[in-house]
Amino acid sequence: MEKRKKAVLFLGQYPEKVSPGQRFRFELYKDVLAEAGIQITSAPFLNQKGYSIIHQKGLLFSKGSHIFMGYCRRLLLLFAAGRFDYIFLYREAAPVGPPFIEWLLIKVLNKKVIYDFDDAIWIPHVSENNTRALALKNVGKIKTICKWAYKVSAGNEYLCNYAKQFSASVLYNPTCVDTERKHNIIANHDVDRITIGWTGSFSTLKYLELVLPVLEALQKKYDFDIKVICNQQPSFTIKNLQYVEWSEEKEVSELATCQIGLMPLTSDEWTEGKCGFKLVQYLSLGIPAVSSPVGVNPKIVDKDINGFFCNSFEEWYGAIEKLMLDTTLRKRMGEAGRKKIINQYSLQSNKENFLSLFN
Repeated sequence: MEKRKKAVLFLGQYPEKVSPGQRFRFELYKDVLAEAGIQITSAPFLNQKGYSIIHQKGLLFSKGSHIFMGYCRRLLLLFAAGRFDYIFLYREAAPVGPPFIEWLLIKVLNKKVIYDFDDAIWIPHVSENNTRALALKNVGKIKTICKWAYKVSAGNEYLCNYAKQFSASVLYNPTCVDTERKHNIIANHDVDRITIGWTGSFSTLKYLELVLPVLEALQKKYDFDIKVICNQQPSFTIKNLQYVEWSEEKEVSELATCQIGLMPLTSDEWTEGKCGFKLVQYLSLGIPAVSSPVGVNPKIVDKDINGFFCNSFEEWYGAIEKLMLDTTLRKRMGEAGRKKIINQYSLQSNKENFLSLFN
C-alpha cells in the first residue's frame, strides 16, 4: 500500500512571487519539499489586488475591506486544516489583531505549526504609508505564537535568541538563494565604467540615503553609475542614478551588472533583526559588499576578504574608492563572496536543515 504523502499548508501575508521574505524563506524550497514527497498548498492573507494597494498611502476603506476579506479566507481555511500535517506560518496569520487564527489552529485543531520570521517583528514597526495601523499590530502576540508553535524557524541568531525565551524548539534557518538555477550569474568586473548597486524594498530606501553624501563626494572625482533596484522609485536626486523597477524576472540579471554592492544601516534594535539578504544577493553574484557592521552583517561578510565594513564618511568613501580603482581586488573579493554563499547561504547547503522542520 502506497504511503500517504505529507501535506504542508503555507500561510503567508501576500500572493506568491512578490514578497522577498516569502520567496526566500519558503517558496525557494517548494521543489525540495516536492522531491521529499511533501505536498504544498499556499494560502495568502491578501489577494493580488489587496497586495497592490496595501503599501500605498491612504485608501483606508479599500485596505480595510481587503483585510476583512483576508480574515474571511483564514476562517474558511480552518475547515480544510485537518488534511495538513504541518502548517508553515510566516510572520503571522493576519497582519493586525490578536493571534486568534493561530489559537484556533494550534489549541483547538491541534495542528503542528512551524512559525517562521526574519525580522524583529516583536518591535512596533510599519511602513510610512501605514502608520495608523501601528496601534492594531499587536506585536505582543509574537511571543505567544512562539510559545504555542510546534517549532520556530528564525533567520539569524538574534531572532533565535528571542524565540528561545519562549520555545524549546528553535532552528536557525538563514535566508538563502539558489546559486545553481537563479543566482548563478557572475558579475563582470572588466568594465570601463563602474556601477554601484543597491537592491531592496521601498521601506529600506531610507538606509541608502545614509551614504548619498559619500556617493556625491565620489562623483566630484569619478564618473560612475548608481543602480537602485526597488519596487518604488526613490525620491532623492543624485547624478547618474539608474532606477530599475523590481521584477522577479530581472532581479538577478540587473543586479549582476553591478561591480559593488551597498548595505548601509543604522544601528538599533530593529536592524539587529535584519538577515542581511542584500549581502547574500551581492556575494552570490560575485559582487563585493560595502556595509555597516550591524546585526548579522559581520557573519555574512568576512572583513577585507569579500567586503568592507564602514562606520564613518571617511570609511565609506575609502572602501568604495578602493574597490572602484582595483579590478583585481573586486574579482578576488567577488570570488571569495560567492564561495561563502555557496557553502553557507545557498538552497543547496541549507535544504537538509530546512527539511528537518518537517519531522
